[in-house]
Amino acid sequence: MAVITKVSPLAPKAFPDLPVIKGVRFATAAAGVKYQGRTDVMLAVADAGSSVAGVFTKSATRAAPVLDCQDKIGKSSDAGVAILVNSGNANAFTGKYGGASVEAITSAVAASTDMPAERVFTSSTGVIGEPLPHDRVIAVIDELNSALSENALEDAARAIMTTDTYAKGAAAVVETPAGPVNIAGIAKGSGMIAPDMATMLVYIFTDAKIEQSVLQQMISSITDQTFNCITVDSDTSTSDTLLAVATGASGIVIAEADKAFSDALNSVMLELAHLVVRDGEGATKFVEINVSGAANDADAKTHAMAIANSPLIKTAIAGEDPNWGRVVMAIGKSGAAADRDRLSISFGDILVAKEGWVADDYREEDGANYMKSDHIVLNIDVGIGDGKSIVWTCDLTHGYIEINADYRS
Repeated sequence: MAVITKVSPLAPKAFPDLPVIKGVRFATAAAGVKYQGRTDVMLAVADAGSSVAGVFTKSATRAAPVLDCQDKIGKSSDAGVAILVNSGNANAFTGKYGGASVEAITSAVAASTDMPAERVFTSSTGVIGEPLPHDRVIAVIDELNSALSENALEDAARAIMTTDTYAKGAAAVVETPAGPVNIAGIAKGSGMIAPDMATMLVYIFTDAKIEQSVLQQMISSITDQTFNCITVDSDTSTSDTLLAVATGASGIVIAEADKAFSDALNSVMLELAHLVVRDGEGATKFVEINVSGAANDADAKTHAMAIANSPLIKTAIAGEDPNWGRVVMAIGKSGAAADRDRLSISFGDILVAKEGWVADDYREEDGANYMKSDHIVLNIDVGIGDGKSIVWTCDLTHGYIEINADYRS
């Protein structure tokens, strides 16, 4: 089994200072699902009256916890919300045993927290195809429930990690006429990252009071511009789950048209998405791909994802090789409309190619020097319309192979 000991060079210097979200508490425990000597189970419990919304993987081989969450999201209830997450085992492709594990864990959490089972949501992340030893999880549920604290969100972020090299958190404060509203979120994700969504777990909490349908619309829309615009390796997971909980503890009502709150929520989700990419397995460079001038926005995203998922481009970036010809290749193969003789490419502010040919002033040494940065921006103008899209990815290094070649063994 691969052991991750080195923190990504793209990691932030420290875990951020997250505000306390009134109305929700957290706890972690070491259940020994797979990992030894570390916490691997997280429990979050939100007060009665909380609303919950979710976005999930579109994989045809969705894990049992995902199917259970999807079945429960949107059902009306005034009860609280409980979220139980384990790392080390994805409880995916486990047949009837997967559903039985979810039911056993859900029932145990419901009994311990005095919560209706339909308000208990579970997530699992880790190895696919091995039965989840749910008895180990159940054995620590009472311990978790007795240890719940509003100050343990950072601990929760660490407990849900798998091949992550650092815990991921983000927050925002929205000033309203009635007072401040707080948003805080955590995420895990490092490999098997591609829409829709990616092998990531994301949990976002706010003390705002938001109707479930409004919260659902917000996170669904923002997910398309954040988590569905990142890729590490083009592989879509069986287990992706994003759950957002609004406790209402602030008493401040957020309506659908509240742009300030929506913008703040977007900033939290985008930061978490970027943190996942920055922790891409083996990554040494964060890559932003801006496509403009496409026939439409959908075509722009198709072009952008073709570039972001190209092993040839990603390895060139890893090797600090300004091989712009590979960008031309990716545009040509994407399937979206393009015209070779209208295409322009820039590395940051350096114009590399214009109207289907290398730019007159471009010097290879300038491109090579730019590629030494750990934040690379590729700008592509297709030149045929107004469509645009931004996606984020990372380079592809030997480290990715080392992590994944023996992940299960």
